[in-house]
Amino acid sequence: MNSGESPAPSSDYVQSLGRGLAVIRAFDAEHPRRTLSDVARATELTRATARRFLLTLVELGYVRTDGSLFWLTPRVLELGYSYLSSLSLPEVSGPHLEALAERVRESSSVSILDGDDVVYVARVPVSRIMTVGINIGTRFPAFATSMGRVLLAGLPADELAAYLDRIQLTALTGKTLTSAAALGRELERVRAEGFCLVDQELEEGLRSIAAPIHDSNGVVVAAANVSTQAARHSADEVRTELLPALLDATRAIETDLLRVSTGPNDKRGNNHA
Repeated sequence: MNSGESPAPSSDYVQSLGRGLAVIRAFDAEHPRRTLSDVARATELTRATARRFLLTLVELGYVRTDGSLFWLTPRVLELGYSYLSSLSLPEVSGPHLEALAERVRESSSVSILDGDDVVYVARVPVSRIMTVGINIGTRFPAFATSMGRVLLAGLPADELAAYLDRIQLTALTGKTLTSAAALGRELERVRAEGFCLVDQELEEGLRSIAAPIHDSNGVVVAAANVSTQAARHSADEVRTELLPALLDATRAIETDLLRVSTGPNDKRGNNHA
């Protein structure tokens, strides 16, 4: 086989399905409306074959036509939604963490609250930033981490009060907050500002900034962060250089989570059918 040729289809390949999907892919942002001849050329199908597929898609509601031009309908979003609805938080957030890490050239993570700990559920490491390795499933005490404080700040008032009553605050470094009252004030600030910077409280030399991830009801369900060595970024630089990129990422994750929760039948998408 020549390097420029496509691999031969397997014996299980359904040619008609492949051709139907090719017809759908013939439409894009640059070609939202196409004639039959346009579609035939783009898919390398005969006009008669392209016509049959287009009219079948019209019958199924994925394509509309005025007799000369064809265009996709919002129903094609159902195809993408079938994929999105099968994704978990780590899978939804993964691509956004990768983009964030590439943008700031620092490690990024997503975690959830489990009891009094944060648990890492997604991570894109750029460099080794701690003496202990961080992997999916790694746990840290919530009170001493930026993501943990974001998640604690998102708790209902009664749950947060119970946490502050029972938690034993252990000094992990010389900068760790060890007063429940001081931690409570810090969490109030985090809730008001919408982000949290933890400066060398979990480990000396480590700075981390986190922001919440909300579900479709506005509830904080996870947190994302960017971590860096204190020698690379001052606290002010973390706020001015890393925080904007982090907030862009959390908003993008929330948008994808909203798509998953609302689905293709959200009324906001039906006005253009």
